[in-house]
Amino acid sequence: MKDYIANPERYSLMPCRRSGKSGVILPQVSLGLWHNFGSVDSFDNARNMMRKAFDLGIFHFDLANNYGPVPGSAEENFGKIFTADLKKHRDELLISTKAGYLMWEGPYGEWGSRKTLISSCDQSLKRMQLDYVDIFYHHRPDPETPVEESMQALDYIVRSGRALYVGLSNYSTEDAKEAFAILRDLKTPGVIYQGRFNMMGRQLEDSGMFDMLESIGVGAICFSPLAQGVLSTKYLNGIPENSRAARNHFLKTASITPELLQKISALNEIAKSRSQSLTQMALAWILSRKGVTSVLCGASSPEQIAECAEAPANCSFTEEENREIDSIVLRDKE
Repeated sequence: MKDYIANPERYSLMPCRRSGKSGVILPQVSLGLWHNFGSVDSFDNARNMMRKAFDLGIFHFDLANNYGPVPGSAEENFGKIFTADLKKHRDELLISTKAGYLMWEGPYGEWGSRKTLISSCDQSLKRMQLDYVDIFYHHRPDPETPVEESMQALDYIVRSGRALYVGLSNYSTEDAKEAFAILRDLKTPGVIYQGRFNMMGRQLEDSGMFDMLESIGVGAICFSPLAQGVLSTKYLNGIPENSRAARNHFLKTASITPELLQKISALNEIAKSRSQSLTQMALAWILSRKGVTSVLCGASSPEQIAECAEAPANCSFTEEENREIDSIVLRDKE
């Protein structure tokens, strides 16, 4: 494979936003490495996707200790690609990882004890061949460990130089409010919240999460913006081989119902009227919501990343468009 030469014009291609009131600035579209970067995937394709993303101004790469499969392999592959292609650009990159879901056997292989979080961070840095990460997240709240202990561990991770900032993921609105308050008392830079949000899954907005985050000066980054690929046109003509629905993992084949396809088709017509793909409109819709800093996109090819990268070009929605989208998506929930 030829040596990689980065596109020098990349930062004029992707608009950015500040995460709350912090110094963290993110591209409006970020790349998530949850799927398609593990040991069972094509390394060359993963490398090409990371290169493509960086060339398009996507300088934020988001991981977790258990991303793969197998767990840990996405971080390992990221480390290899980073070292080969992007190491000289380290100060231009924003790299995040997480701990909290099951990673190894035994009592400290998941959740949020001090030992778990610090040990996992050390392992992640080794796999990614990094001296530090920019953001380290607690991936989910621990119902058995006091939240003070988990936040004190995040505080230590920053003070020891393992991370520059910390964030929370998958916390409820009230739990996140409490945890960020503890971080503020510790004078630890808790700057971002990561949660699932898309047109069809609006719990973050409905629960007041975005309003709460705005009130305390914390940004939001949204994962699953396409609802596991549902908010695209890939399922309109059947279930493609090797798609997430075909693999029956998080997205089940049975979920692709005629009623859902009818909604997707109707949303696609709105996207066409906006001169966007459905994928681009779904991302733009999230970016139009108050308090959203960035959307985390997964991808299986460089072409998909290029499509997603164009979404910020049109993030304005008329009242009529929003009403029409709501009437399609929410009609069965009334």
